[in-house]
Amino acid sequence: MKYNLTGTQYAASKYNEYQVRENCQLMDFLSRQMSGISRNRLKDILRGKGVSVDRQVVTRHDFQLKPGMVVRVSKHRRSTELRSQWIKIIYEDKYIVVVDKAPGILSMAATPRQFCVKNILDKYFQQRHFGCHAHVVHRLDQFTSGLLVYAKTIEAARTLQTDWKSYCYDRRYIAVVCGRMKAEGGKLESWLHDDKNYVTHSSPVETEGSKHAVTYFHTLRATDQYSLVELRLETGRKNQIRVHMADMGHPVVGDQKYGNARNPLDRLCLHAFRLYLTHPVTGERLEFQTPYPTAFLRLVGGAQE
Repeated sequence: MKYNLTGTQYAASKYNEYQVRENCQLMDFLSRQMSGISRNRLKDILRGKGVSVDRQVVTRHDFQLKPGMVVRVSKHRRSTELRSQWIKIIYEDKYIVVVDKAPGILSMAATPRQFCVKNILDKYFQQRHFGCHAHVVHRLDQFTSGLLVYAKTIEAARTLQTDWKSYCYDRRYIAVVCGRMKAEGGKLESWLHDDKNYVTHSSPVETEGSKHAVTYFHTLRATDQYSLVELRLETGRKNQIRVHMADMGHPVVGDQKYGNARNPLDRLCLHAFRLYLTHPVTGERLEFQTPYPTAFLRLVGGAQE
């Protein structure tokens, strides 16, 4: 489809435009107009020649603005922005970063120098001169995709790690599981423990070293071969969803570890699509959600409502 844009519309598609109403320095003006972006990131935009004043590129953060001037900030991606096949940044401020992780990459390294999301973020922060590191708050299995939050300060990390259950008030997954789910919904509850080979086992009663796990499920669509299921975690144990679905006799599609050799999509069919949390510093309620993977929907012959 082709669109014909006027000069004004074309400019609006390329820039965010702001009118100056009082004497001030450029950095102070940008900080007020773009409050969700850190000062370090704004400096990066300036260095990348992404800001113009009255159509003249300006790179000095202390440039003096006067009433009537027009400031434009480019919407184009700069070379310093993160470009990765493994993660996409959904949200970022000076305290936290939320990413959408692809399947097949670890949240953090299990051994030294192992490739993981944390490594990608650390390199990204270094390239942008942020002077910080990615601190792991929670994790997703290597072959699970979806939303993850990392802290950019030790203080934010400690706050979230200490009381994660209170700060993360809704976390949900979508999964394709084997067979037709007969139950419309329900609660799965057991005690999980790992053996010496790091395989998680489930027990209806507490055993030494086990951890209590609770998962709620809701069946969205079911066929004779597969079912599309939404899952909400009350606890966040290792492999919790995968083990609980296997307990029901409906292992996650592509989960060879817990009882399913079929892998029609060449991936584990589990995706963390919702992450609702309270900001560890500002107290703001942040709600992030991604669409269900289209491949999951095709597998069960349905469309997302």
